[in-house]
Amino acid sequence: MKRDMELVRKILLAVEEAEDIEGGIQPEIEGYSDAQVAYHSGLLYNAGLITAMDASSMDGPAYIITGLTWEGHDFLEASRNETVWKKAKEIVKNKGGGMTFDILKQLLMKLLSEQVLS
Repeated sequence: MKRDMELVRKILLAVEEAEDIEGGIQPEIEGYSDAQVAYHSGLLYNAGLITAMDASSMDGPAYIITGLTWEGHDFLEASRNETVWKKAKEIVKNKGGGMTFDILKQLLMKLLSEQVLS
């Protein structure tokens, strides 16, 4: 399964918007299967962007998300602005379509700071 940064962003937004996360959540993201969300939740967990309980079984991966980490909040703040997010995606697309998470975050922070400081 390919990593989908749009889904990563949507999962982080869903976690932030959750009213009660005390018992954990498994967000449902429109347009994505449960398997896609579970896979990307695992990526977020392993990257240190969310806190979660690994509930994987023989049926496949499953994560019960219990919150965002500091790093998760930082990425979310950098990607929250729709204009900045679209511009970053366009830059990535024009540069060849692939980029690491760290480079994407740096690009988002740069674009956000340019927008704020201009």
